[in-house]
Amino acid sequence: MKTAKKMNKDLILNGNMLQAILSLAIPVVINSFLQTMYNLTDTFWLGQIGTNQLAAINLVTPVQNIILNFGTGITVAGSVLIAQYIGAKEYENAKSMANQIFACAGCFAITCAAIVFAATPGIVSWLGADGETYTHACTYLRIVVWDMPFLYMVNIFSAVHQAQGDTVRPMFLNLGGILLNMILDPLFMIAWNMGTAGAALATLLAKMVPATVAFLLLSRKSNPVHLDIRNMRFDKEKLKMILQIGLPTAIGGSTMQLGFLLMSRNVYAYGNQAMAAYGIGNKVNGLITLPSNGVGSAVATIVGQNMGAKQMKRAEEGYLLSMKICVVFLFVGGMILSRDFISTSIVSIFSDDPQVIEWAADFLSIMAFWCFTNGVYNASTGLFQGTGHTEVTMAVDATRLWVFRFLTLWFCESVLHMGVRSVWYSVVVSNGISSVILFLLYKSNIWKKPRVKVGAGSDDQNTKEQPRLAETKA
Repeated sequence: MKTAKKMNKDLILNGNMLQAILSLAIPVVINSFLQTMYNLTDTFWLGQIGTNQLAAINLVTPVQNIILNFGTGITVAGSVLIAQYIGAKEYENAKSMANQIFACAGCFAITCAAIVFAATPGIVSWLGADGETYTHACTYLRIVVWDMPFLYMVNIFSAVHQAQGDTVRPMFLNLGGILLNMILDPLFMIAWNMGTAGAALATLLAKMVPATVAFLLLSRKSNPVHLDIRNMRFDKEKLKMILQIGLPTAIGGSTMQLGFLLMSRNVYAYGNQAMAAYGIGNKVNGLITLPSNGVGSAVATIVGQNMGAKQMKRAEEGYLLSMKICVVFLFVGGMILSRDFISTSIVSIFSDDPQVIEWAADFLSIMAFWCFTNGVYNASTGLFQGTGHTEVTMAVDATRLWVFRFLTLWFCESVLHMGVRSVWYSVVVSNGISSVILFLLYKSNIWKKPRVKVGAGSDDQNTKEQPRLAETKA
């Protein structure tokens, strides 16, 4: 593994760019697929139980995602800064940053989990749920919210290793979690008849195990970037850097998820069947765009390390090639998956309700046809995150939901009277507009302006760290 990290670092900074993108992106895609399988497994088994349970879990999932995305700002900042430190050969600073990220994310996750647990009844009522849906939603959210600390631990592990060019270990870590979840879901939900409580408990336990393994692996002192209690005392300068890079991502991500929450409320107005269809369509579309998300994540690492090494042209080369790969792949895949008989066959796996299948297939077909725009969006997001310009992605994420999506939704509902299809088209239109805006911002060259001072360490410091690095390589 240590040899693989060294090879990936050399590949990122000096090797074949296509090989660098694929070596980072493929494990990330597999890893993201495994993460998505947590929710898809729940969706599948809940679909076997009933539409009310499926609607309940889809209704409250954005609540969890709001907190998760806010905290993700911390881990994104850590990944970017660690990558830039490694590119600049400032290994002690990279280790210190990893410990700061761990301390910040841990405190945040535990606090937020407690708050959401207490506020769950009010949140679910505000979303408009009643009767069985209200009961199932409260049960699910109050249990599953406690997976936050464990999920953050896994995310920190992924961020630290991805910044070093190692995307394989996070993939294997999540593989163990999803296999456990696939066993526990039918056991708790069907065999033991625990319903939504079983789905939440299975997810919680399936994340607890890989989180424990992640903590033990990150604590090994043989790793160049590892957890150390002495480095967990808050460092004012590093906290400032985390906030500078992470806060825009946190605000943008959580604001976007709040928009998703309000979208769920709008969809729920059309009934449980529409809510179930919306959730199925979103989850399947998430699978379609996984390769694009993985490449975007690879872009952030490639750009981060090359910017730290002062190789701006190579960073731009990685971005442009990644975007082309994403657009071509999603265009071809989208044309296939947008065919009605294919989309209907896919969504039928998750529900046997004819109305849910019809609406979900329609939603999936529309999203798949236009999903190539996500290639531009994901690659450009990776570029701005890798350069530390997370304020750009924050602004675009916020306007994508709060301006373009809701404006399109209003126009389609109130002017065109398109009913539930207003929701479907609001998604693709807002995604397309945001992709164009991000590409135009790339052309403006604002990403070339330095956001944080990384790579300015003295020659003495870099020389001091070389023996440690050489020992690690051996």
